[in-house]
Amino acid sequence: MTVAIIDTGSGNLASAARGLERAAADIGSPTTVVITDDPAIVTTASRIVLPGQGSFADCAQGLAIKPQLREALFTRVKSGVPFLGICVGMQLMAERGLEHGMTKGFGWIRGDISPIRPTGLRLPHMGWNELFFRASHPLLDGIEPGDHAYFVHSYALTGANSADVIATTDYGGTIVAMVASGNCAGTQFHVEKSQEVGLTILRNFLRWTPQ
Repeated sequence: MTVAIIDTGSGNLASAARGLERAAADIGSPTTVVITDDPAIVTTASRIVLPGQGSFADCAQGLAIKPQLREALFTRVKSGVPFLGICVGMQLMAERGLEHGMTKGFGWIRGDISPIRPTGLRLPHMGWNELFFRASHPLLDGIEPGDHAYFVHSYALTGANSADVIATTDYGGTIVAMVASGNCAGTQFHVEKSQEVGLTILRNFLRWTPQ
């Protein structure tokens, strides 16, 4: 198995790679994890991970200036290869980002990435928060409602299709924490910083065979 971690110029790439390597070792899966911006590697990858941090627009631009990489990503995901977006990588799955103007997203799930406005709470939303399940999904196997994950963000998915939302958290209101649609899934939180919860999700992702 080859897991391609897409390099857009931002994101915890090395941390994501270490997490995936550990997850692969845990399940005894011979896996090669590659951080790459090479379209040829993405085109043949068994699984694709897109980490992201910073602004939606910057991460989108990181792919826009590499059109062959973006095309390889879209083509491979359309073919049914499992995809995991992390933090801004998840946000890019949406239709639009509304940070510093409007930026077009991938359109793989419905909704916008909008500023969160938690009354009386600090921004960015940073720290450990509980997960509440909205639906069952293979990526949630072994995780219990109320388990904690690590978040760092000021924008979140709004206007989502409820069928795509598999977990939420609360930070002055309900925030989408995990989405899944077909062979694509995403976490608003950082799986690579979420200790055992994050490793469990990564192990599940490596085992995941979307229907």
